[in-house]
Amino acid sequence: MLTTLRSEAQTNPPSIPIRLLYPDGKYPIGEIENYKDEANLYRSTSEEKRLLERLNEDELQNARRSAEVHRQVRDYVRRNIKPGMKLVDICNMIESSVMKLVEADGIKAGRAFPTGCSLNHVAAHYTPNTGDDTVLGVDDVMKLDFGVHVGGRIIDSAFTVHHNPKFDPLIQAVRDATNTGVKAAGIDVRLGDIGAAIQEVMESYEIELDGKVYPIKPIQNLCGHSIIPYVIHGGKSVPSVRGREMTKMEEGEYFAIETFGTTGKGYVNEDMDCSHYMKRPDAPHVALRSAGAKSLLAHINKNHGTLAFCRRWLDAEGQPRHLMALKHLVEAGIIDPCPPLCDVKGSYTAQFEHTFVLKPTCKEVLSRGTDY
Repeated sequence: MLTTLRSEAQTNPPSIPIRLLYPDGKYPIGEIENYKDEANLYRSTSEEKRLLERLNEDELQNARRSAEVHRQVRDYVRRNIKPGMKLVDICNMIESSVMKLVEADGIKAGRAFPTGCSLNHVAAHYTPNTGDDTVLGVDDVMKLDFGVHVGGRIIDSAFTVHHNPKFDPLIQAVRDATNTGVKAAGIDVRLGDIGAAIQEVMESYEIELDGKVYPIKPIQNLCGHSIIPYVIHGGKSVPSVRGREMTKMEEGEYFAIETFGTTGKGYVNEDMDCSHYMKRPDAPHVALRSAGAKSLLAHINKNHGTLAFCRRWLDAEGQPRHLMALKHLVEAGIIDPCPPLCDVKGSYTAQFEHTFVLKPTCKEVLSRGTDY
């Protein structure tokens, strides 16, 4: 059973570090699901598996602490977002709260990646650059995707905000599809089988907008993913459509199941100005000629490592004239740009996402809350 958060002790807006709310260092346990396939039923009572689980207790507590930060921040944010707010103000509200509650400490703990606040046909990887004063409208569908980490153990979770009830079927479809994917996941489960389950549920929904009925489609080229310390995309991808992916989930792995539903084509392309960037985990050692690029890389290594960052953060961190240096690092293959991902204009997209760990004895949905 999911442990309830200690919201009664938290301030409004939230400012008390989660560590102080749980002084014994034992953070709330996520939603527990026992493995259901016959080959893994023994795990829930296996003493050997319980011992193995205890050996990973410190890492698990880091993940649970990150998850509790995420729950308490989004609880506050969901109650306070209103149409007419600037997206940059929403992002700052989220990120400043995360940094307070997690007690941000360089790359030891803090924000895991920039807050995504993608609107409507923009599905992912949009956050305002400095000077972008876009305002949330009453008819906008906004995906809020933010992450928290402690010791590199990332919680990646997202939800969709809308204020017009006509979008309810779209939001329900994606929430249901994500929960289906989470439920289907487990040790030895094929990634392609999870995608098939997600697609079946997503495509069972439709939505009527302005007198026209649209089938709700999964966005086929946006996937869930494994997560390893300090690396958000750990190497395995979980599709949201049926396919021939035979790779299996394994004991001890962390995954984020995320699904995107759309009224559009069901396929996204890169578009708009880039805001998100990330140092490649396998970045080559390159002799940089530009002093500016060398300086910026040193700053990134110190403050972000292989965690994603955005241009707005660089400005706030005293790197205001970074664009040319960033371009050099991208061209050198050290930094990957992650531009906004968009379906066709005029369409609407929604997202839900949860992070879980396949423990030796059971699956724990770390980011589960009373909200979603």
